[in-house]
Amino acid sequence: MKSHRIFIAVNLPAPIKKKLLEFQRQWADLPVRWTKEPSLHITLVFIGYVDNEEMLEICQLARQAVKENQLFEIKLKRICLGPPGRPARLIWIEGEENLALTQLKNNLEEALLNSTTSSYNHQETRHFRVHITLARIRQEEWRCLPNKPKIDQEVSLSFPVESIEVMESRLLKDGAEYIILESIPLEASFGEDIPDETVSSEVEEVPVVEKPAVIEKIVE
Repeated sequence: MKSHRIFIAVNLPAPIKKKLLEFQRQWADLPVRWTKEPSLHITLVFIGYVDNEEMLEICQLARQAVKENQLFEIKLKRICLGPPGRPARLIWIEGEENLALTQLKNNLEEALLNSTTSSYNHQETRHFRVHITLARIRQEEWRCLPNKPKIDQEVSLSFPVESIEVMESRLLKDGAEYIILESIPLEASFGEDIPDETVSSEVEEVPVVEKPAVIEKIVE
């Protein structure tokens, strides 16, 4: 039975998540459903529902796919409405174009598509846009606003990507429960130091993520 809802993501360091919560509070009165702190992440590949055997296979494929990927940095630059060119559905924070992240995503998709045991068969054809969803707009209430807010704010945040996570999303009556099935570290190149995380001008230690771990039950 395909009972596991699986995706692969880049999780965010705790100081970055707390900074994003500060941005959310600037528009706290908007008719939106804010993304809770434990659920802030960058989705690389959404796989969908799989069974126990395929779930284990996906973890193995992900480990193999990232063997050649080294540590890199993500820079976040702008908070705006998304997706671009379409009616607003989200408030998100966009990142700069990132070749290393795009290559990582492509490696994962290629490994899944080439597997004879994976049911994944829907490689993304749209341009990959680095973003983190901060909120989902409540459409009916949003349409009733007499004056739509202008959400377009430049930001400057950056953080190192040291691992990717194979995640399971369990949809419950009182929200969604997110579980890290496996955290897969990226390799540092020979002689390269792991970059420090930067939030504005402050440098803080990146917390270690243990696996498997229930992140938190949230209401989306």
